[in-house]
Amino acid sequence: MSRDAAPGPAPVPEGARGAADVAEAVRRGVTLYNAGRFWEAHEALEAVWRRAPAAERPLWQGLIQAAAAMLHRERGNRHGLLAVGGAAIGRLSAGAPPGFPVETARFVQALRRCVNEGGPVPPMEHAAAERYPGRTDER
Repeated sequence: MSRDAAPGPAPVPEGARGAADVAEAVRRGVTLYNAGRFWEAHEALEAVWRRAPAAERPLWQGLIQAAAAMLHRERGNRHGLLAVGGAAIGRLSAGAPPGFPVETARFVQALRRCVNEGGPVPPMEHAAAERYPGRTDER
């Protein structure tokens, strides 16, 4: 690079870039799910699951399975809906820790109605205080 060339933007530190990537994957996964693009939501949420703390991975797996269950429902695969949806309900029933970026309490109740009673596809929502990743309460 010559002395006269303007420097490019400062590089983003790896940890910050990773946090931004994960937060974007969460937003993308929720948006895709709510748009009925369940396979793509599954893929976006899987990217989050791969980088999540071990204690949160079952919740991410549950959300991924919920997306897969809705895909089975859409395709008329009742067995897939019941099997994968039941697994999602089991994982999500444990509840989410403070700061988890996706609301799970209402979601799992609505998912249970969807899977077991043929209710509507439950919407996925961001939690009120999305602080993930890089929560201020982490040490």
